[in-house]
Amino acid sequence: MSQYYDTNTSSKGSTLPDHDVIMRGRRLLDITGVKQVESFDNEEFLLETVMGFLAIKGQNLQMKNLDVDKGIVSIKGKVFDLVYLDDQHGEKAKGFFSKLFR
Repeated sequence: MSQYYDTNTSSKGSTLPDHDVIMRGRRLLDITGVKQVESFDNEEFLLETVMGFLAIKGQNLQMKNLDVDKGIVSIKGKVFDLVYLDDQHGEKAKGFFSKLFR
């Protein structure tokens, strides 16, 4: 189970910021703990979060709100897929990145 992030095992000095994904009706996403927006268009978003890269796929996706200081991103549009790209899925991540940066 070490491949997943466990928020209960952090030591006192090194706590990660909160990371939450809140979806409302498959049309609105609020994501906290975002470190950086790597890329986005109307079909795919790639976000670097405190818990790894998060790929969001959908239709008519738009960034509704971006607060870099607080690490909050809001996305609207029809959401099809939310996937974390972990080290365990290196080949899938490479394929995803190669599609993004053609």
